[in-house]
Amino acid sequence: MSKCPRCGASQYKVKDDEDCSSDENSKKGPPAKVLWYLPIIPRFKHLFANGDDAKDLTWHANGRNSNGMVRHSADCSKWKKIDGLYPDFGKEARNLRLGLASDRMNPYGNLSTQHSSSPVLLVIYNLPPWLCMKPKYMILSMMISVPR
Repeated sequence: MSKCPRCGASQYKVKDDEDCSSDENSKKGPPAKVLWYLPIIPRFKHLFANGDDAKDLTWHANGRNSNGMVRHSADCSKWKKIDGLYPDFGKEARNLRLGLASDRMNPYGNLSTQHSSSPVLLVIYNLPPWLCMKPKYMILSMMISVPR
């Protein structure tokens, strides 16, 4: 498909002087957005293959002090609601709960450049609070390159 079925926008960059309504012009040129996907399954396999990391990934179920105070996202009502909605998922301590974060940035630090990038990061919430935001456990899953 050369156009979005929902909004009709071209999936390719269109020059200002060309008519974007014709199908010929919409198929010319580079793509409007580029997405690089970095596989996450091999990364999860590596984490579970390491004994110390595997123990940390089940910390929320085995090592957490649950005395009614909120110290971890596992103590929150949303975590418990997910466990109630999907009881089979909540029973297995090795099931991963992920947070997704994204932000647009200028890759070269120069505000006059015509491109920006959006990294998409995954944060593993199964880990203890002192580890879940460490760079070792944050996973870059996608990178979106977009002209301004």
